[in-house]
Amino acid sequence: MEQPLIKAIGLHRYFGEFCAVRDMAFDLNRGEILGLLGPNGAGKSTTLRMLSGALAPSAGDIWLSGINLKKHPRRAKKNLGYLPEVPPLYPELTVDEYLGYCAGLRGVAVHKRAGALQKVKGRCGLSDHGGRLIGNLSKGYRQRVGIAQAIVHEPGAIILDEPTSGLDPNQILEFRGLIRELGKHHGIILSTHILQEVKAVCDRVYIMNEGRLATSAPLEQLTRHEGGILLIRLGRPPALEAIGKLPGVCSADSLGEHRFRLELEDDATACVIAERIVSSGWDLEELTSGTTELERIFTRHTTRETPL
Repeated sequence: MEQPLIKAIGLHRYFGEFCAVRDMAFDLNRGEILGLLGPNGAGKSTTLRMLSGALAPSAGDIWLSGINLKKHPRRAKKNLGYLPEVPPLYPELTVDEYLGYCAGLRGVAVHKRAGALQKVKGRCGLSDHGGRLIGNLSKGYRQRVGIAQAIVHEPGAIILDEPTSGLDPNQILEFRGLIRELGKHHGIILSTHILQEVKAVCDRVYIMNEGRLATSAPLEQLTRHEGGILLIRLGRPPALEAIGKLPGVCSADSLGEHRFRLELEDDATACVIAERIVSSGWDLEELTSGTTELERIFTRHTTRETPL
């Protein structure tokens, strides 16, 4: 089995007496897109800076493709690509000039750079833009150049920090497709405040709060474990209180026109609820199942008290 592209154990980072990240563990595998979420001040940026080697942890260890980042930083960083929130672009250079410069910084051999640039431009939709000045590109294409510089040396792991910030809806859709495609061959960490982006492209979610890992799980498993939602319509509805007492129902809300939203317990089944409705003579006309919204899960894990 291939070793993790990124593995971190026991990460701590202090700024004076303030602990910004406390006992953080992390792993990323090839073919995985991991969403890193958390409110402002949760420790996301500090964690990313440590994983990228830009900031040394106060305690703990990080391995990039099995290479210890603390002991062998130059070797380890060859296995990582990083796109910060503000891409490190030079507007006075053309796309080819900039990517060639980045390839040199990343240790790509001179005789391999032309091939590397051709390949990375093709992957990022920049094949026809090599001669254009970066300063004349749209925001979306500048972001593409930012990703291209992060993968020009073909690293295993890629860190993307708020990559869709400032993009219009069409550009966001294009970017989602690019991230999904990259996720087939790399491991990707996507840090974002836009929960819709996580739901659209990520396989797994890490939620941080107050410097700690509040929860982590595959996206599908996380929503399933948080319970589910049923939307029902009744021909002869009883009082709302009676609906809320159905087996496995945590709460019930009226949506008007004899429609109701039921929040379910983890082990509740729609079949049992439907049978009880029918036997009660409430005339079940419609039943639609769903999962708990990620927004509510995020709020649940980032507003509760976290023990110190």
